[in-house]
Amino acid sequence: MSPPALVSALLGPQAYPSEERPQQVVLVETHISYLFLTGRHVYKVKKPVDFGFLDFTTLEKRKYFCHEEVRLNQRLSPGVYLDVVEIRGEGGRLTIGGQGLVVEYAVKMRQLPAHRAMSALLARGQVDQDMVRRLASRIFAFHQQAERGPHIAAAGTVEAIKVSIDENFQQTDRYIGVTLAPHQYELVRAYSYAFMEGKRDLFSRRAREGFIRDCHGDLHTAQIFFEDGISVIDCIEFNTRFRYIDVASDLAFLAMDLDFDGAHDLSRLLVETYQALSGDTGLADLLDFYRCYRAYVRGKVESFRLDQTGLPEPEGARVTARAGSYFALAARYAAMRPPYLILAFGLMGTGKSTLAGSLAKALGAEVINSDMVRKELAGVPPTVHRYEPWDTGIYTEEFTRRTYEEMLRRASALIAKGRGVVLDASFSHHEQREAARALAAQCGVPFYSLCTHCPPSIVRERLVARQQASDTPSDGRWELFERQVQSFDPPETDAIEVDTSVEPRQATYVALAAVFKAYLQEPVSVSGERRRHALG
Repeated sequence: MSPPALVSALLGPQAYPSEERPQQVVLVETHISYLFLTGRHVYKVKKPVDFGFLDFTTLEKRKYFCHEEVRLNQRLSPGVYLDVVEIRGEGGRLTIGGQGLVVEYAVKMRQLPAHRAMSALLARGQVDQDMVRRLASRIFAFHQQAERGPHIAAAGTVEAIKVSIDENFQQTDRYIGVTLAPHQYELVRAYSYAFMEGKRDLFSRRAREGFIRDCHGDLHTAQIFFEDGISVIDCIEFNTRFRYIDVASDLAFLAMDLDFDGAHDLSRLLVETYQALSGDTGLADLLDFYRCYRAYVRGKVESFRLDQTGLPEPEGARVTARAGSYFALAARYAAMRPPYLILAFGLMGTGKSTLAGSLAKALGAEVINSDMVRKELAGVPPTVHRYEPWDTGIYTEEFTRRTYEEMLRRASALIAKGRGVVLDASFSHHEQREAARALAAQCGVPFYSLCTHCPPSIVRERLVARQQASDTPSDGRWELFERQVQSFDPPETDAIEVDTSVEPRQATYVALAAVFKAYLQEPVSVSGERRRHALG
């Protein structure tokens, strides 16, 4: 039975049992299901699709997962999931529970009132603190009773989690430039892998201590109903990899979704209440990682909807915007908490300005560019070139000293305002770089030093092309390059060396990964609020 024929048949009231024949049937379509709403019941039919992480391509598989869906959802929504029903066909007519051959299966559910969904209540400002506390208590009790054991704990290793992380980036590469910005992709990718590698011991400890359990896996506000108590529907039935997870991951999904809806205070209350009930001291260390992961997954799932055939243009625009908002939220969770100071230094033409700009865009930091500051001090418009001989005019050691002092002064002012700063300049000499390091120490902020490099042949190509461009403030040119090489002090031992001969996105990723590796060594506060400032 083709999906269009099935949908057409089930939109007709005559397809339903006589004792509950609806006057009208409403269709809701997701990337994996068709839901037919009759007013009293919902009939959920799985699409014959294979996304890699789920496979509904055969009738037997769809039957199996229908039964799994009913079984698993009894845990948090008893009385909502009623049965698995057969859709039969005879004489060219399809009916639910009628005569003929079985052509499909559906999950039969009690239809919950849409206006009592947490997402709808949030939109009306009708979710209060008591409701969130009750919900946190319900989730905690569910986690306490959830199945655990060696076969489930194995899903909590870095290697197991990495499978899902890898899949995320493989499946979203095609949405770059559609719903996902390149800098967001590289930022979240760098953060995710750096976190997993840097926190291996934490993940192992969580698995040993029993925090990996058979959870819900899709805990967001549209799945939660405040009606005759609290019902949480639609857990993950199709892949244990998404359900055998750390309880922190389950909780983080809902905390993220509250942040997405702008309910930051309720998100914090949810986490604080759960933490108080559970006494889980390791929760704070993982929340940002899992919130980032969950926001990225939501962006991915929304993006999948764009592949649906026949999606109306207005709906496509809404889906695109919503997916983009989830990806942006994932990037905000991943971004480092300012203030901090990053020094991007290196020889002319080695791509330090490109790297500095990419880092600043990804992290939401401010760039202070030496070419811009130098020409401002000289009273020269940024794009007016001063092609002066080495160590003359506005490029003497004295003028460079003034330029760097002004850059550090501006950086200090921005840091005082709580901003992250990226310094973009050659910083050819050791004492110049140490002055930047000393400023970071004086301000009490982290300092990261990045040195760009690439083969001279590439430098020459870039400098020649730059001279022909009219929109750059740089006066660097090939005939000065060798002089700078001779006077350039080697990078310090703790400097992160970045090869910029590769594609710019890859260089950005390498730099971000190295910075995150250092950043993640810093302690997280008890409340887990290291990066929450970015959310409002």
